[in-house]
Amino acid sequence: MTQPKLSKLELQIMDALWTQGKASIREIQETFPQNNRPAYTTVQTTVYRLEGKKAVRRVKKIGNFHIFEAAVSRNSAQRRLIDDLLALFGGRTQPVMAHLIESGRLTLEDVKEAEKILRKLARREGSK
Repeated sequence: MTQPKLSKLELQIMDALWTQGKASIREIQETFPQNNRPAYTTVQTTVYRLEGKKAVRRVKKIGNFHIFEAAVSRNSAQRRLIDDLLALFGGRTQPVMAHLIESGRLTLEDVKEAEKILRKLARREGSK
C-alpha cells in the first residue's frame, strides 16, 4: 500500500498518536506547546483528513468524542519523507549525505551503523 503524504501539522498529530497510542482530538491538541497550539477545530479537521488518507483510524467512541490511533507506523512515514526528499535530488543521496556531514549531524556512530547495515545487505545479496 502506498504511504500517504503528510504535511508538517499532520506529522505532528501523528507523532502525538505514535507517542500516546490512542487519543481523542482534545488530547492530541494538548500535546502541542501552549504558546503554539493550533485551535481544536484545526486539529479536528486535520485528524479527519488523516482518517481520509487512512493514516489514522477511529477505535472507539466515548460520549460525543472519538478515540483515534495511528494506522501507519512512524517508520513507514519516515521512509516516505526520505523518499520524497531524495526525489527532489533526482534520487541522488550524495547531496544529502554531504549536507549531513558538513552540518555535523552525521556522527561517526551513524557511519558505523550504516556500514553494519550495508554489510548485512551485501550478505543478503550474496546468498541469493
